[in-house]
Amino acid sequence: MKVKFKKVSPDAVIPSYARPGDVGLDLTAISIIDNNSFTVTYDTGIAVEIPEGYAGFIFPRSSIRDYSLSLTNSVGAIDSNYRGSIRATFAHKKDSQDTRPIYAPGERIGQLVIMPYPIIEPVESDKLSDTVRGEGGFGSTGK
Repeated sequence: MKVKFKKVSPDAVIPSYARPGDVGLDLTAISIIDNNSFTVTYDTGIAVEIPEGYAGFIFPRSSIRDYSLSLTNSVGAIDSNYRGSIRATFAHKKDSQDTRPIYAPGERIGQLVIMPYPIIEPVESDKLSDTVRGEGGFGSTGK
């Protein structure tokens, strides 16, 4: 599937797979938009034209464990009608206890995965089908 990417900034790097078989296209930061006591926001300078019926999802890279960061919304969702620059905000701790760095401009900050999604038609109902689990919630499987 061909997907169009547009450089919103001349410094932007078109996302690519690091190796054959990788699920996510690497996203590279071109700048830090905001860096305060609790969050740091990066801009990739890249816009994307995601086909209708698909959505883009930004996942953290596995290297994030080496940084003082976590993606604030766990997984970022990009709708097919969004044409702005892809940005990502990470939570971080600025204290003397955590000496791990944050990503610097020019580093890969996340992975973009584009996936199809179904169009759901919500239907209100007074009854749902029975299952073995039923209404069992957290820990209901006994593990």
